[in-house]
Order: sequence, then C-alpha cells, then structure tokens
Amino acid sequence: MKPIINLEETIGKTVGKRTPPKDAFAYAMQLQETGAELAKSLGWPRFPKGAFKFRTHEEADAWLMKHHIPTTRS
Repeated sequence: MKPIINLEETIGKTVGKRTPPKDAFAYAMQLQETGAELAKSLGWPRFPKGAFKFRTHEEADAWLMKHHIPTTRS
C-alpha cells in the first residue's frame, strides 16, 4: 500500500504567518465578547439557560416553541 502523502516532498511556499497571542486568555475573552456582540446584532434567538429533560421529542419541541424569544429583523 502506497502512502497518501509523499514524505520526501518539500513544501514549496508558506503563505502568511500567524504569531500566537501574548496573552491567550485575554485573546479568548475578546473573541468571546465579539461573538456575543455579533449574535446580539444579528438577533439570534435566546433561550432559558439550564439542563432540561424531556420524555419525547414532541415535548422538547413544544417547550422550545413556548420558550423561544422572538426577535424582530429589519
């Protein structure tokens, strides 16, 4: 069986280099805040937090429709 990747082949070109952030935690927090702002601006639906158990898929769907907070889009 032949290998899928030629291990002797040299990489011709690398495009761009990303240096790791100095403070990874601060970078992750900023990324999380940006995602939350994006979700808020797009009007993505919000649901109550927590873990919920349902006996059937129909019961879960009914709960989802009852607790879905509608948003307006322009």
